Amino acid sequence: MAAVSTAAFVDSHRSSSDAELARALVETAGGLALSMRDEGLETGQKTSVSDVVTNADTAAEDFVAGALEALRPDDGIVGEEGATKASTSGRTWVIDPVDGTYNFASGSDYFCSALALVEGEASDPARILTSAIHRPALATTWVADNGTATRNGRTLEQLIDAPLPHLALATYLHPTSMKDEAIRGAWLDATNSAATVRMFGAGSIDLATVASGGIGGWLQHSVADWDWLPGKALVEAAGGKAVKADAGGVTWCIAGNRQLVNEVLAKLEQHG
Repeated sequence: MAAVSTAAFVDSHRSSSDAELARALVETAGGLALSMRDEGLETGQKTSVSDVVTNADTAAEDFVAGALEALRPDDGIVGEEGATKASTSGRTWVIDPVDGTYNFASGSDYFCSALALVEGEASDPARILTSAIHRPALATTWVADNGTATRNGRTLEQLIDAPLPHLALATYLHPTSMKDEAIRGAWLDATNSAATVRMFGAGSIDLATVASGGIGGWLQHSVADWDWLPGKALVEAAGGKAVKADAGGVTWCIAGNRQLVNEVLAKLEQHG
């Protein structure tokens, strides 16, 4: 079985900055998950057939949480798979060991490991101090730190304002939400003027791609903190806008260049 030596990792990163540690954590966690998939996964359901968890998710989160316990003992931890620790420093690491688990378990390369270090409450942080997203199948890592966004060490260009009809919009609407007239109406109004719409299934990669200029914007409702904060930091560091808005009875996360986001917000406001 694939394994990672947490002790060796800790010894190698005792002097690492938060950004260096964030990058190393997601790269190691993502590599562990990919190796475990190559050996064969154990998969179970959470709330539905598309909401799944694998033994790689839990192993990757256990590694990240264990490393943080040793290297940042005063910081809090919130993980998708249940890792939790109260903060005494005012800082919390928000962890998504495998984002896009359904894709991951199905053999797709559209998955990643992601995390964000925040100041304040994870649900409403005062600021995001650093974040990292690693897509192991493509050996690509994004980091946001100190107002700068990078991909594999290269600074991302700042996002340029452009209208929604000129750009693609990454989004997601679960089939069960399509039955809700209020949610469906808000979503359709917000997306129907985009140049095209794409659903990929891993929010952190979507947001990293938005920050990199590979897709125009992103829209999804009821997003978990670990699916939002790592990519939000990247988009903002790349000069974009990443905000929340209530419409159709749910809370939406919207990200992209400022013009696109403002256009989507205006549409959602009609359903507020």
